[in-house]
Amino acid sequence: MRLLLCFLLLAVNVLTAQQPAAPERKLESLLLMPEPKALRGPFSITLPKAQQTVFTCYREAAGAVNGVEAYTAETFKKLGISVESFAARAKTAADKRLLLLRPELIKGEDGKIAYAVYRGDSPLYATLLVAPSLPKIFAELFGPEIWVVTPDRHSLYVFPAKAELLQEFAEDLAERYTSEPFAASCEIFSIKAGAEPQVVASFVGAEN
Repeated sequence: MRLLLCFLLLAVNVLTAQQPAAPERKLESLLLMPEPKALRGPFSITLPKAQQTVFTCYREAAGAVNGVEAYTAETFKKLGISVESFAARAKTAADKRLLLLRPELIKGEDGKIAYAVYRGDSPLYATLLVAPSLPKIFAELFGPEIWVVTPDRHSLYVFPAKAELLQEFAEDLAERYTSEPFAASCEIFSIKAGAEPQVVASFVGAEN
C-alpha cells in the first residue's frame, strides 16, 4: 500500500510539472486615459463640451506607478502614428476589454436596477468610457442614452440619463474624485450609440 501511494504521488507530481504555465497577459499599449485637465500634455485630446477632463495616451508598463504611464515624446514617436490614430485604436481596444467584463448591477429601493458599475484593482476601468459598445450593452436596461462617470481609474459607473438619480450619488462621487491619488474625471458623460461621449455636467465645483 505504501509503495502504491508513493507511486501515485510521484505520478501526480510528474503530471503537475508537465502542465504548461498560463501565458502572461500582454500589457495594453493603447489606453485613452481620462484625467484632470491640469495633467494635459502633448498627447491628450478633449471630448465635446469637456472643461475639466482630458484623455491622454497611456500604456501599461511593468514597474510603473499604478501600473500605467503616459507616453513621452520619445516613446510615442516609436509608435509611428498620430494622436488621432492612437485614439481610434484605443477605442477598439477598450471595446475588446469591455466585452470580457460583467458589470455589477445595483438595485434601488424600488427593487429595480438603478445603475451599473465596473470596478476592481485594475487601473484600466476608466478607459472603458470610450468603448463604442458601452451604450449598446445598456440600451435595453437604461434606454438609448446613458450617463457615465469615472471618478478614478478603478471604477466606471453607468446610469440612465436622469439628473435626479445622479444627484443622489454626487457627494459620494465627488469624495472619490477628490480623495483618489489617481483621479480620472469629475464630469458626467452622455453616451449614445454611434456618437462620441459628450459632457453634460460635473459632480464637483469648477475649483476642483
